[in-house]
Amino acid sequence: QVQLVESGGGLVQPGGSLRLSCAASGSIFSIYTMGWYRQAPGKQRELVAGISSVGSTNYADSVKGRFTISRDNAKNTVYLQMNSLKPEDTAVYYCNTVLATWGWGQGTQVTVSS
Repeated sequence: QVQLVESGGGLVQPGGSLRLSCAASGSIFSIYTMGWYRQAPGKQRELVAGISSVGSTNYADSVKGRFTISRDNAKNTVYLQMNSLKPEDTAVYYCNTVLATWGWGQGTQVTVSS
């Protein structure tokens, strides 16, 4: 079973930036299309960015132009660079395959507030 460990969250002011990381155990990481999800209080978890095994990306409209997903298959790690953060980006952020194949990690809290 692959384990996922997210990190990099924190408290940031509106307009600020954060870079999230997600490390996956196991050697099969590179073949999967990976995604970053978020769950705000009282809302369902939503997929905000995805990246294929060869680096093709897609984004939810709410983050397009502000967030960038990337991956390093040699390190079994996927990243999410978040710029121009808004209060509505406040959520717990998780990674998983875009089909949510594996168990969820603990997530990393992102709070955007002045």
